[in-house]
This record gives sequence, structure tokens and C-alpha cells, in this order.
Amino acid sequence: GADGELDPSEVTFPGCPCRSSSCLAPECPCLSRGQNYSSLGLRLAERPEQPFSRPVFECNSLCCCGEGCQNRLVQRGLRLRLQVFRTPRKGWGVRALEPIPRGSFVCEYAGEVLGFAEARRRILAQAPEEPNYILAVREHLHDGQVMETFVDPTRVGNVGRFLNHSCEPNLLMVPVRVDSMVPKLALFAAADISAGEELSYDYSGRFCNFPEASREHKPQEEENSLRKPCYCGSRTCASFLPWDSSLFSAP
Repeated sequence: GADGELDPSEVTFPGCPCRSSSCLAPECPCLSRGQNYSSLGLRLAERPEQPFSRPVFECNSLCCCGEGCQNRLVQRGLRLRLQVFRTPRKGWGVRALEPIPRGSFVCEYAGEVLGFAEARRRILAQAPEEPNYILAVREHLHDGQVMETFVDPTRVGNVGRFLNHSCEPNLLMVPVRVDSMVPKLALFAAADISAGEELSYDYSGRFCNFPEASREHKPQEEENSLRKPCYCGSRTCASFLPWDSSLFSAP
């Protein structure tokens, strides 16, 4: 996208030398860099003892392993039967047309990767009644640094743009890196999902994260007029959709 610093499709990670049909940790350099999908399932089951999760790296086109490698999941794309449908109060939504077991990869939140300046310009150019699909993902590094990724599926995207927010969601977003440091925003089932059930995730990142990792602040009363109501209907509903004023403030 406009003013994006890195090309997400450019392969900048080295490939692994594994000759087996499916890579294994700790022999595979890709898997040894971070968390693998089997340990990701534990994260979905309960909160980890460590306050931060390790990053996820998939094998890429430069790797010697085969296409059937277990460490190639998100790059294969959508494999489930999903349906976009009209909800009574939330506009468009997405539901599953088949049961989805907990820990399964569901879909990616795909779109243009933007820099901060362009993301803010697009936000400020929108009218209040227009839908905002721009997602700001902040990854907190162990040394205190924060990596920001802004994704806008408004013009170029996939089914992920129609997923609604819930304060008690059944999906979890995980940044997954395949070719470069630009992450794919992968959504995994955080619980067993039944056929016909609406899919949702927490736009704020609170779900399965420690409270101190959130950059969301408590808005002033005058800011509530800019916020959109939440209709998730969960027991812990916050009444409004998550709010992050950094993209809405003038430079």
C-alpha cells in the first residue's frame, strides 16, 4: 500500500536446509526462531506463564522442505467453508458452514500494508458513518520496543474484513511471518466452533493478552460521540467498539 516501507511479498528470510517432508524443532531454523503451531494450541487453552508469546515463523519458498511441511499453514490460505451474511444489527458478518476445531487456522485479515502517516490520512478522510477497516497491530518486543503494522482491506482484501468484533470472541489473531518481517494477520479458532456460528475476534487485542499489553485508553466523554456501539451481546460487553485515538488525532 501507499507509503508502506517493506514489500510483504519480498522474500528476505533465509530458507531452512531441512530435507525431510515435514520440519521439526529444534533442528529447523524456522521453527527454532520462535513458537510452533503445536505450542500455539497451548496458548489457546490457557494463559501462558510468560507475559509474552514467542513469534511465529513459517517455512518459505527458499526452504528445502516440501509443500506438505507442517510449518506451512497460513501461506496455504483459506481451506474452510465460510459464508458472508447480513446480521440484524452489525451489518455484514461471517459464519462457519462447517465445524471448526479449536486451534485451527481460519483465515487471514488481508489488505494493503500502510505506513502510519497514510493510515492516519485515510482515517481522517472518512466520514463518521463510513465503516473503518484499518487495523493497527502492535507487537511488544522484550526490550520495550513496539512494532506497528497497519492493514487496510477497504480496497484490496478478503473475507476477513467482514469479521465482527466481540468482547468474548471465538477467534484469536496471531501475527505470522512467512517471507519477511511484515506479518500475516492470521486468525485461529480460540474454541470449538459449530456450523452456523458467527465468527468474531477482539479488535482491541485484549483477548488472550495481558492487560498491560493494550494501548487502548479510556476515552474522554466527548470522544464517545466518535465511537461506534458494540452489539456483540456478551456478558462482558464494553458497550463500545475498541478505541485507539492515535490514528484519529491530527499530527
